[in-house]
Amino acid sequence: MDRVWLSIDTGGTFTDMAVVRPSDGLCFCHKVPTRTEDPAQGILDGMKEMLALARVPAGDVELVVLGTTLATNAVLEKQWARTGMLVTRGFRDVLDLARQRRPHYFNLDLPKPEGPAAVEDRYEVGGRLAYDGEEVLPLAEEELDDALNALKEKRLPAVAVCFMHSYQNPAHEREVAQRVRSALPGAYVCASSDILPEFREYERFSTTVVNASLMPVMDDYLARFEAGVAALGVASPPRVMQSNGGAVTAGTVRKQPINTFFSGPAGGVVATGRMGERAGRNNLITFDMGGTSTDVCLIRQGNPARKSEQSMGGMPVRTRILDIHTIGAGGGSLAWMDAGGLMKVGPRSAGAYPGPAAYGRGGEQPTVTDANVVLGRLNPVSLLNGRMQVHPGRARAAIENTLCRQSGIGLTEAAAGILQIANTHMTGAVRVISVEQGEDPRDYSLVAFGGAGPLHAVDVALLTGMRHVIVPPRPGIFSAQGLLEADQRADFSLTRLVPAQASSLPRLAQALDELQDMARDWRREERVADDGAVEMRWQIDLRYAGQNSELIVGLDEPAIDEARLERLVERFHMQHREAYGYDLRQQAVEIVTVRLAVVVRRPQLEQMNWADAPLAQQQETASRPVWFAATGFVETPVVRRERLAPGQALQGPIVIEQMDATTVAPPGARVSVDQFGYINLDLTNVEGVAEVVS
Repeated sequence: MDRVWLSIDTGGTFTDMAVVRPSDGLCFCHKVPTRTEDPAQGILDGMKEMLALARVPAGDVELVVLGTTLATNAVLEKQWARTGMLVTRGFRDVLDLARQRRPHYFNLDLPKPEGPAAVEDRYEVGGRLAYDGEEVLPLAEEELDDALNALKEKRLPAVAVCFMHSYQNPAHEREVAQRVRSALPGAYVCASSDILPEFREYERFSTTVVNASLMPVMDDYLARFEAGVAALGVASPPRVMQSNGGAVTAGTVRKQPINTFFSGPAGGVVATGRMGERAGRNNLITFDMGGTSTDVCLIRQGNPARKSEQSMGGMPVRTRILDIHTIGAGGGSLAWMDAGGLMKVGPRSAGAYPGPAAYGRGGEQPTVTDANVVLGRLNPVSLLNGRMQVHPGRARAAIENTLCRQSGIGLTEAAAGILQIANTHMTGAVRVISVEQGEDPRDYSLVAFGGAGPLHAVDVALLTGMRHVIVPPRPGIFSAQGLLEADQRADFSLTRLVPAQASSLPRLAQALDELQDMARDWRREERVADDGAVEMRWQIDLRYAGQNSELIVGLDEPAIDEARLERLVERFHMQHREAYGYDLRQQAVEIVTVRLAVVVRRPQLEQMNWADAPLAQQQETASRPVWFAATGFVETPVVRRERLAPGQALQGPIVIEQMDATTVAPPGARVSVDQFGYINLDLTNVEGVAEVVS
């Protein structure tokens, strides 16, 4: 019997699902509104619908992968668990002192972010380790007992243990963590040496506290999800997508829920990378526009950009992730007038409920989706192959009753203004990951996906000077597709602040051995077979002595001698010159952090054959008036994506509709379908493409 893979990508407005049969690449897709009040049950109900539509028994499902935004939303909405904190005596206020950097230099009134560990829930414990891990003072047992009694009285659901220099020696932290588990049975406990064994105490403390606060939230959610999947009849335990682009078991995620930030968007980046491999395109920029946000990521020479830190709710969280830049601009972004009479779009969103006014669920405020309906860019009758009725009258009323009445401008002008502002915001996001990183976006192709990505991709490409847009076969399900193509992956790190010289080789070798032990434990927990599918990727952070930032340099193998160390330092000099335009070969080089990425390759699908859902009974429109910035309203042909064959070429203006997305090509665009079913839009002859990025 053929086995199938199933993926779920939970977004702010819709939850996207895909079922793939690996034996022949047959794929089914489905979209359901996201149930924000009960995310786990909403997903399980959607899975039932998906399997029924695909006519697949639950027992045939051998792989389930989930992309979730729950951890992200919990931090942004402060729906985390109240968290206690045990710290080295004298360091209770590290989280408040932070780095003393203001996010806006000229605004003195910005409040500091409120974290999950309030000052009154932080307790100091005597005992001290030196910078090299040597014990200076033993743990103060009496102070520890007092702290445990206080935590017990408060019955806090989560506790973070954060001691100085524990990345060098975790003994104190692990002893205290075990004492906490004994004193507070049922509490969620994590130590910084297990979450982030790196130096820089503020980032390490912040990361550990955020992780502890999310453990109760994610554990309950994943427990319900796992139980529900098993109740459906699926034998294999589900996996969860991580921010680093790898999918792992729910048990691993329970320990480090911070690794699920950007879980869903990471699937889109993975899918784009696979698409680039098939199509022979190495330089790509992902453009994932959904209902509440837009996510962009740069893929250079086939490698997605990565980073080691992100800000969540104003707090730094250090974990290895794909460098995905997110802004609050989506189809559900609300348009409004500020006190000065200027039109604004986002970051507030109508969400899944009530949603845009055009959806007829009670929304009354104008959104980007409503503007697209008014301007003829979206089908004025229905979406999702006829399953969702569209109410253009309500979209018009939402804009007229607010923006038009408050500003005195006409309906078309107001709707066009909404799109222009939203497109400008998204163009700025593309600039952040390209121009501001020294990359010219004109050397890249824009890959548009998400429910609203193909609607706005051409406008964003033109504003950045890009000439080529690619739309995958199922753009609205693309991130869900990427979840099924993701490898298993884990990233480990260990700080060892030593000079890059021969005398440091023993300590460096010890760190490499410790990382291998971490990887071995992870592979055992993930039940990874010891075969050739496992890749071990080694890296070392280096810097010039006296610097405060590092460069990551690749390491060929975990065994290192004096000659290899010299070559490593030479590569650092070259990389520094490439990044900053100079090197300091006379300056001593320092080893900072050793890193290991373990990647377990999954079987890949050579071809995906999408099974099209039947259209609802409705009359197809051959053309309709569509608004374009350069021409105004133009009678524009409307075609179904399913009827476009590989090798077919069309000329804009044209609107291409399908179940999960709508692609809009302006006058002058050349539209073609390649052998893989990707729509390619050549914008060379479209007005505005020659503009230089300023």
